[in-house]
Amino acid sequence: MRKIEQQMNTAISNKVDWSSSNTRVEYNNNSNCSSVYLHGHQIATFDHNLKAVKLSSCGWQTVTTKSRLNAILDEVKWGCKVFQKNFDWFVRYNGQTQSFWDGMILIDADSLQIA
Repeated sequence: MRKIEQQMNTAISNKVDWSSSNTRVEYNNNSNCSSVYLHGHQIATFDHNLKAVKLSSCGWQTVTTKSRLNAILDEVKWGCKVFQKNFDWFVRYNGQTQSFWDGMILIDADSLQIA
């Protein structure tokens, strides 16, 4: 994991605002959510109460976007991964695979449950 992604995850865990280079974390105390931005695009929101995470590529399915999303998942939903096969993105968790789509919400569960 890249240093910037470790710092991003620390900000999420500590519920603080943080920014470096092209990545930013904003914590909202009212909603108890941390939002992650890449190049100004909101790629993820983690709800600290529900332990649910909303993911988006914002239409930019790049290596960097996927790396940031996987780093976030490593922090908040360990074992869950975004991967690419034949130019299409997927999400895998506990042996289950689903197609990735912008705005998908992964619920805190032992299986791959998407809202």
